[in-house]
Amino acid sequence: MQTKGPLRSTEDDITPEDNTFGERLALVRWIGRDYLAKHWAWFIAAFFFMSIEGAMFGALSYMMKPMFDRVFVGGEANMIGLVGLIFFGIFTIRAIAGIAQKTILGRVSQISVNELREDLLRHVMRLDGSFHQTYGPGYLMQRLSGDVNTINSVWKAVLTGAGRDAVALISLFGVAFAIDWQWTLVALVGAPVLILPAFAIQRFLRGTSRRARDMQAGLSTRLNEIFTGIVPIKLNTLEDYQAGRFRALADRLLWVKIRSSAASAAVPGLIDIMSGMGFAAVLYFGGSEIMSGDKTVGDFVAFFTAIGLAFEPLRRLGALSGTLQPALAGLERLRELFDLEPEVRDPARPKPAPASMPEVRLEAVTAGYGDTAVLRGASFTAEAGKVTALVGPSGAGKSTVFNLLTRLIDPKNGAVTLDGVPTHEMKLGDLRALYSVVSQDALLFDESLRDNILLGREDISEERLQAALDAAHVTSFLPDIEGGLDAPVGPRGSKLSGGQRQRVAIARAILRDTPVLLLDEATSALDARVEAEVQEALDRLARGRTSLVIAHRLSTIRDADRIVVLQEGRVAQEGTHESLLAEGGLYADLHRLQVDSSR
Repeated sequence: MQTKGPLRSTEDDITPEDNTFGERLALVRWIGRDYLAKHWAWFIAAFFFMSIEGAMFGALSYMMKPMFDRVFVGGEANMIGLVGLIFFGIFTIRAIAGIAQKTILGRVSQISVNELREDLLRHVMRLDGSFHQTYGPGYLMQRLSGDVNTINSVWKAVLTGAGRDAVALISLFGVAFAIDWQWTLVALVGAPVLILPAFAIQRFLRGTSRRARDMQAGLSTRLNEIFTGIVPIKLNTLEDYQAGRFRALADRLLWVKIRSSAASAAVPGLIDIMSGMGFAAVLYFGGSEIMSGDKTVGDFVAFFTAIGLAFEPLRRLGALSGTLQPALAGLERLRELFDLEPEVRDPARPKPAPASMPEVRLEAVTAGYGDTAVLRGASFTAEAGKVTALVGPSGAGKSTVFNLLTRLIDPKNGAVTLDGVPTHEMKLGDLRALYSVVSQDALLFDESLRDNILLGREDISEERLQAALDAAHVTSFLPDIEGGLDAPVGPRGSKLSGGQRQRVAIARAILRDTPVLLLDEATSALDARVEAEVQEALDRLARGRTSLVIAHRLSTIRDADRIVVLQEGRVAQEGTHESLLAEGGLYADLHRLQVDSSR
């Protein structure tokens, strides 16, 4: 797995200095360029309505002067209706503009976030198996859901609030300066109080936001493990133990969030302090001018209205800086994922995959996972159109052979070839299209039985589907399922038994109709009667195909054309069932143990 920077684990202590301003700016540029820029026309329309909504704040404060000077103080009764109509118009225009810009930006944020989530999912699914072994489903779900949702909420708040409030501040301070620029400067006397504390708070928020997101990922991982393993948890009475472990993680996250909430609330609080200092200073310096007649009551009320309204957008913008930090932390985490590159990838100049059933060969292959070696110089040939069985103790490397054939991993040394073409020289899609796989753990989705068999294919006729159902003996249990093929199978196929799930997987393989068949204990979950029927169907399916079978029960591979015995990552024996029994050694020992245990 190649990456421009390693992913942090959920336990990392993230410090505010982890990201420079340039790095954070690069994150914003990336998301703006790849996901927001395409909606530029909508942004122009939204900014137009934002400007109108923001300008109405200035218009509202400005109208205080004629209302007080000409109506309340001057007594011009004929102005009451006009001033009231203008106020009504200001609020109406502000409402329409606010609805329009929020609707537009809501649309843009939802579309762009959906695109981001889909792109991230596609990217993560293409990463190597070693990545998915390191980062569990809960951790990845938190990034795809929690991080992206945080960005979605913040985008909308930032784009809506920043645009509207910036225009509102410009219009309000414009009114304030027009009335008296000296008063305006006096009102801002407390601004320096904000600078250093605000910077310190933002640095703190950047660290806590990132750490909180990582802790939430840890909680999601824990929940995923609990719900996936709920049966062994119940059987071993581990409910209290697991609840305690979850509580420990939740308590750590709680204190991080409390500190983050306090810091987020501090910036608006500082703005309130600045506002109080400003109001007191203006009252002190401006009150004498009102009493001396140099300024009118309308001037003072309009000014105070403008400054009072201005401090509210300032508070929102200050709070927005705290809201922005979780989004930046989420963006950083998502960018880390996008920067990861799989080691198993398409070659620059791919060779065509075999057009018919190929010969499969391993030549002095060394392979493993991380620093753990599993295969140590294994070599064997699976002849085209014949059945080759792989047997051996657990950990001998049988499943690793399947992973090599399908390029879930690549060998560290040696070569894996199909008709003489190394697997790493073919396109991944072309290579994997050669295989039908039936494994011990049949993966089913929370969809209908039909959808789980067809897996999105629309070229399968009802007659062909029915033939596959008959051959895999799915039809034998269909009458017992309410809704038949259209019945939902539940999360991970929980509404079906293990044997039923495996028969669904066999039906998939029959419909896939590929030149290579990979069977990993394909009948392990079936009773004796159904096993014989399904084994017969698999035997028919294997005809005219190159088949490799992983077997623990040696009775299922008695008729294999060749049996390869693996031991400690090497080929210990090869031959037919009868020749290996006659030869003695590991295969004969395994066979004798199984015969004795079945008595």
